[in-house]
Amino acid sequence: MTTQSITLKPARAGKIKRPLWKDIKRDYWLYIFLIPVIAYYALFRYLPMYGLQIAWKDFKLIDGIWGSPWVGWKHFEKLFNTRDFPMILRNTVLLNVYSLVIGFPMPIMLALLFNEVRLLWFKRFTQQLIYIPHFFSWVVMGGMVIGVLSPSTGIVNAIVKLFGGEPVYFMISTFWWPLVFVISGIWKEAGWGTIVYLAAISGVDQELYEAAYIDGANRWKQTWHITLPCIRPTIVILLILRMGSMMDVGFEQVYILMTTPVRSVADVISTYVYRMGIENIYYSQTTALGLFQSIISCVLLLSTNYTSRKLTGGGIW
Repeated sequence: MTTQSITLKPARAGKIKRPLWKDIKRDYWLYIFLIPVIAYYALFRYLPMYGLQIAWKDFKLIDGIWGSPWVGWKHFEKLFNTRDFPMILRNTVLLNVYSLVIGFPMPIMLALLFNEVRLLWFKRFTQQLIYIPHFFSWVVMGGMVIGVLSPSTGIVNAIVKLFGGEPVYFMISTFWWPLVFVISGIWKEAGWGTIVYLAAISGVDQELYEAAYIDGANRWKQTWHITLPCIRPTIVILLILRMGSMMDVGFEQVYILMTTPVRSVADVISTYVYRMGIENIYYSQTTALGLFQSIISCVLLLSTNYTSRKLTGGGIW
């Protein structure tokens, strides 16, 4: 009796890659829809990087970028030795830290609270109410904030006077202005950020809540042990993205709310670049400052993503 040997072919480790042109031919409409996005990033994100060489040149409008002479690290040294640089760097970092510590948890808390609301009409009404400020510009929001906090006609100071207190000049106080900045930012954007967390919460398996209820867990324990762990990847991703913008404070908000008496705590990199670059025509120095800001933001983004992968096992990439 003879035996026939059977040779088994080893399974391939990966799938056969289809040529790109076949994918384009099959899904050409998807690639056509992708063209505006690629064009936007190419024109407004990558093409302007051509102007980064201004930071190493003594740039003049008449001579242009190519005609301006190279000066090496002159503008970086001049920037780091200016009297205003420590102040704007400190203000940028502090305002971002305040917004991160106080403002970042607010959408999470609002989403958790909305998740517990059982009256559907009340839930929809309050959601619409807190979403509306996002669609107003900072010109409108700033006017409302200044009006509400006015020492003579503002409702806040009217309440202070009602209880026998003295009017508080919020917009010219170096103590109160950072708090006004953070609270106004939460007022405008917290409701919009809640949408992302509500979407994440809606994806949580309801059987987990049923099992926890059978085991005797109340709503607080279900939120702490089920809801928060399930939306943790979303929180981590948004936190990483937020850390990537730690060196960037919104120009419109600061510019609208800032007054001369509070410049020592309100002047940030974006307003300094506008004042020195646009108004005083110091293009090279402000380009150097913008490049410095971008490098620090990139380092923060990479380090936060690396730390997240080490601690939680997940990140953006």
